[in-house]
Amino acid sequence: MDSSQRFTISRVLLLLMALLLPLSACTPVQPSASPPSSEAPAATEPIVVTDALGRTVTLPRPPERVVLTGRGLFMIANAIYAFPGVSERIVGMGQTNQGSANFIKLIDPAYDQKATLERDAGAEQIAALQPDLVIMKSPMAESLGGPIEALGIPVIYVDLETPEQYWQDLTVLGKVFQNEARAAELVNFYRSKVEAIQSAVEGAERPRTLMLYYNDRDGAVAFNVPPLNWIQTTMVESAGGEPVWADANPGGGWTQVTLEQIAAWDADHIFIISYFRNPTEVVEELKADANWQALRATKEGTLHAFPGDLYIWAQPDVRWILGLTWLAGKLHPDRFPALDMRAEINAFYETLYGLDAAFVEQQIAPTFQGDLP
Repeated sequence: MDSSQRFTISRVLLLLMALLLPLSACTPVQPSASPPSSEAPAATEPIVVTDALGRTVTLPRPPERVVLTGRGLFMIANAIYAFPGVSERIVGMGQTNQGSANFIKLIDPAYDQKATLERDAGAEQIAALQPDLVIMKSPMAESLGGPIEALGIPVIYVDLETPEQYWQDLTVLGKVFQNEARAAELVNFYRSKVEAIQSAVEGAERPRTLMLYYNDRDGAVAFNVPPLNWIQTTMVESAGGEPVWADANPGGGWTQVTLEQIAAWDADHIFIISYFRNPTEVVEELKADANWQALRATKEGTLHAFPGDLYIWAQPDVRWILGLTWLAGKLHPDRFPALDMRAEINAFYETLYGLDAAFVEQQIAPTFQGDLP
């Protein structure tokens, strides 16, 4: 090929390129697999908390698929549902009832759409829900929490057993659910109530008080006293009472006591707790028993059925603050002359769950049990 031919071919190629260039400029550019970094959304800051076991837990992003499991589940759920909008993040939980009562089902319209785990659900069943966070009580750490963490699923442990633990755990939950202001509001609600009661009973004579858990689930009636570090004992002390069983040095759980020991304590007030039977019925049966009729508290009308609604208030459920308020009024009526438990109940449900007085009257009041007006 001579030089003139090569020159002609070059001119033809240049002409074709000039003609095709405008067409290529009009061809839409296909998007890349990922947007340019300048258009990417800002990364979410990791959430770092210290849980009830003192462990530092880091969540790379806010959890969207939360599972609640383990023993005492209803206590965890009742606390978590005090944070608005949290229901949308919960994809599964254990049974939130105590006996036949189920408060969460009452307030969560989407309850039936969530997976319900059996009480003995294992790590594989929980992992099947694809959670990005599991929350449970700290005593479950070894038996259930460890196997779940071994699957690469973050676990946060809470206690929710004493007032101080409530302050800490609510603060942690506030960080987890990105609502620290709400956590502070809840802590302030509880602390202000406790401090007001303690201030009111300061300097008053402390009645000798006995708190007894009635249990007949095994077919035999048993009475038990709580450990000194449990919330039932704390409630008596904060309400201005003297727990007469303190010298018995009960162990780490409920300790069974005899009727002879109950009589020997000769308490000014006896409070009967019953979690699975209406305590009002239990106390009526005791008053008809000749052995109990001989007790001074029975004779003087200070044998009480500890109250509750869907759940008894003498346990580390969120309602313990109602139990403390009622207990202080019973031990020191002179220090709380204007105590109105209906008003306290309405304020509690409004503050924690945004439920109005009409809801309380229709849904909560029919479940009242124990010595409530």
